[in-house]
Amino acid sequence: MSYIVVDGPQAPPSSVDALSELFRAGIEASTLPLTMPLLMLQAPDADGHQVLVIPGFLASDRSTAVLRRFIDRLGYQALPWELGRNNGGQAQHERLISNFEQLVARSNRPVTIVGQSLGGVYARELARLQPEAVRMVVTLGSPFGSFHSNHSHPFLTRIFKRLAGVTPEQAREQRLTVDPKIAPPVPCTAIYSKSDGVVPWQTCIEYVERHNENVEVLSSHIGMGFHPHVLHVIADRLGQDKSNWKPFDRDTLGRRVIFPKPSARSPN
Repeated sequence: MSYIVVDGPQAPPSSVDALSELFRAGIEASTLPLTMPLLMLQAPDADGHQVLVIPGFLASDRSTAVLRRFIDRLGYQALPWELGRNNGGQAQHERLISNFEQLVARSNRPVTIVGQSLGGVYARELARLQPEAVRMVVTLGSPFGSFHSNHSHPFLTRIFKRLAGVTPEQAREQRLTVDPKIAPPVPCTAIYSKSDGVVPWQTCIEYVERHNENVEVLSSHIGMGFHPHVLHVIADRLGQDKSNWKPFDRDTLGRRVIFPKPSARSPN
């Protein structure tokens, strides 16, 4: 798969995209009942492995309920994170790591981790800590490419500092041992939207190497957890085998019409 290489400064989302987030998410949710039969028909056979789903900043397991029900219907075991509302705090992050260690100890095979927004940043760090226990990571509009306050909506930056007690830059220094732009050593799929109204889409994409990829969708930020096109990609990815992983093929089943040619981060 070829990519459009992206380089240069990252600007915050446009005001139009930010202000229309809720409206667009509502439209995206309304299309799901009509598209669900087709999504199920096109999904590959499931092997029943566990899938941990981590919500985004300020969100709880309620925000991922639709996504988890879809994953369950496919034939996998969707798991909530069970830590309440994601407040971005250090103590909560440490509890997530501890809970994941317990999950790994109970599981007899690798787990897939799906994370939305900040949840995807956490998902990549869990995979970095225990790569042998992670089948793959799928991120939905996750700004792992930058934690700079100027790249996010100012309101969210203020809320993050109030709840977490630190700025995004300080949180990065506390928790991340390596550059978060470097993918963990497991297959990674970064789903992003250029009309994201919460975080700059350029911060949500990989520098593509052998086992990671970017998939662009036409979606709001909030609606990624129940957008039919996003669910289609997730179903396709869950059917991949870790030892024989292949990137998402946008040249089949009319995908070229639905999915734009993806971008990739410049290696420099």
